[in-house]
Amino acid sequence: MQDVPEEWTEDGGTGERSRRTMGEPEVKGEETLMMELTRLVQKTVKESSWWERRGVDCSILAAAFVSLPPAFLLLGSSHFLWFSAGMLLMGVAHGIITVKGTHLASHGALSESQAWAKFWAVFFIEVCGSFSAPAGVKGHIKMHHAHTNVIGLGDSSVWKVPFLPRSIYLFVAPLAVPIITPLVALAHLRGHSAVLMLRTVAMVTLGLYSQYWLLINVSGFTSPLSALLCMLVCRAMFSVPYIHVNIFQHIGLPMFSPTRRPKRIYQMTHGVLNLPRNPLLDWMFGHSLINCHVEHHLFPFLSDNMCLKVKPVVSKYLTEKQLPYQEDGYLSRLQLFFNRYQELMVFAPPITELVGVQ
Repeated sequence: MQDVPEEWTEDGGTGERSRRTMGEPEVKGEETLMMELTRLVQKTVKESSWWERRGVDCSILAAAFVSLPPAFLLLGSSHFLWFSAGMLLMGVAHGIITVKGTHLASHGALSESQAWAKFWAVFFIEVCGSFSAPAGVKGHIKMHHAHTNVIGLGDSSVWKVPFLPRSIYLFVAPLAVPIITPLVALAHLRGHSAVLMLRTVAMVTLGLYSQYWLLINVSGFTSPLSALLCMLVCRAMFSVPYIHVNIFQHIGLPMFSPTRRPKRIYQMTHGVLNLPRNPLLDWMFGHSLINCHVEHHLFPFLSDNMCLKVKPVVSKYLTEKQLPYQEDGYLSRLQLFFNRYQELMVFAPPITELVGVQ
């Protein structure tokens, strides 16, 4: 995690943020809350070992890569049980690498070195995730995190497909994510330099072709179509909960005007929600996307394991200061979105103003 020896404040009604260093006089009120919480979290981070800060998550990613060779070998079996085991193993490994790995890499949470952080971002986002690293970092870091739940900026509207019926959107359309992702990546390349375009196309092609080649030459697939179908199944295996997680934790919560946004701590505590612990999703997607999403939005450069470690500190502090610490169950959110699909996923959301803090 990078130290944050400064405090975010709003610049009048423009929505722009300015910085005030800790050496300057403190402003009483809501700004101080973020400073206090930051000091508590930084204390926990400084007292943590490298293993806690990065080692645990790097080990999970390493385990996912180590599981790929046996997965390819199992997919070559003629026995249905072993073949199914190989399919499941590859689907889980792909989920860990392309969701947890790309998310941590986009935040630079895998290394303290900027050069290595950039390398891991390209490797995980482009080679493994079949997306553009610059577009991914811009959309997630510079838009979603910087403008969380701000209308027209970080309001999660990118996940909305209003013309789709609710059952199709929630349970069928996510299966097309592996096909849509590289196409969207290509669309985002317009306007970039030729070098960047060539690199992204080369990296995405390398990732896709590598899996295809291994299925043909290691697993023994004799038909190109069957290999491509296997790739689709493995890559789409957990795309339904992936889409669910991305909409459950922001949409349906307060949305803010670009010119009337609250201070950062109010913005994040009102506009972000945690899901409960889930052994499978915690392992695959990472704590920062599941049960520590509030902590992640307050401190986005923390690794998944560190988000989990500071969770008691954050929840206790927010509760003591009578700030929201929003949590809800996966099935509860699914029922909410199914019953209120038109309101949440089709119509424009209402703008929330927090009386007394804006």
